[in-house]
Amino acid sequence: MRSLLIALLAFVAGVWLTTWWQPAAPTAAAAHAPDATSAASVAAAPMAMDAVADDRWPAGSPSPEQLIYAQPRLVRSALAQLTPRIDGRPNLYLVAFAGDASEDVFRNEVEYAARLFPARFGAATHTLVLENNPASLDTRPLASWSNLEAVLDGLARVMHPEDILMLYVTSHGSEDHYLLVDMDPVPLDQIGANDLAGVLREHAFRWKVVVVNACYSGGFVPPLRGDGTLVITAARSDRSSFGCGSDSDITYFGKAWLVDALNHSDNFADAFTRARNDIAAWEKQDNLTPSEPQIDIGSGIRDQLARWRKGITPGPAVPFEPAAPAAGSRPTP
Repeated sequence: MRSLLIALLAFVAGVWLTTWWQPAAPTAAAAHAPDATSAASVAAAPMAMDAVADDRWPAGSPSPEQLIYAQPRLVRSALAQLTPRIDGRPNLYLVAFAGDASEDVFRNEVEYAARLFPARFGAATHTLVLENNPASLDTRPLASWSNLEAVLDGLARVMHPEDILMLYVTSHGSEDHYLLVDMDPVPLDQIGANDLAGVLREHAFRWKVVVVNACYSGGFVPPLRGDGTLVITAARSDRSSFGCGSDSDITYFGKAWLVDALNHSDNFADAFTRARNDIAAWEKQDNLTPSEPQIDIGSGIRDQLARWRKGITPGPAVPFEPAAPAAGSRPTP
């Protein structure tokens, strides 16, 4: 059904782009009629990106329609680049999902997670990134509902029953417990707490770790909790979390859990306790309403994570650095 919806979305996007996207008016210097050679070059070139509403869209990137049609290829490429599974022990497969393209803070976190996990936790840890950001339009699959389903379908074909799926989601969150999924001007479906739980239920992963780093993300705990599942969220269901914004490199929770705690511990629950305490101290210092991160540990997952850790000799700490900006992008004023 979602394949049909994707095809319909691509058709609608094409019609929408035809009516909405008009080429920029020519400058006075270019007002003369082009010769045959230059006219042919213009006809063969991709549509000018100056017409895109987001000034951060880098020059030379694919158009929105091209981007939509590129997604199956980008997903296949990301799955093909997964490192080989290590036999004889549980493996962990991390899918890092950066939902909002308007702020680099979310991309920074998933790109860092993709470096951190294999470096710290070894060859039995595999990573795949879905992200919405102008810097990665032609290198990473979009963080979208459809791509998440496609990636989980692909992982289901390579993971063994003892393996652990980890989903790290970072974006803005709403009071009614929806994640912002945005790569303007590409139309993307938003993902609610029940939606995410439904997507995971459609796939037979026995062992799961789901981390939702967003405001009001505690609302994701009830539909996600269950046997074999560890759920961690950056805030209570009725509280904001902090550290996003165009002037920030990483969120409070991303720094506390990913950068600080997981560079000291390979135990996700212990890292959560450390992160929660650090966040509480930062919020008190900044006179902010406590976000109160949440954790729910389902039956069996603690022991399964211990089996995964049994063969790990943690590597050295991985320093945090913001991801490189898009080449040719124009900074937001």
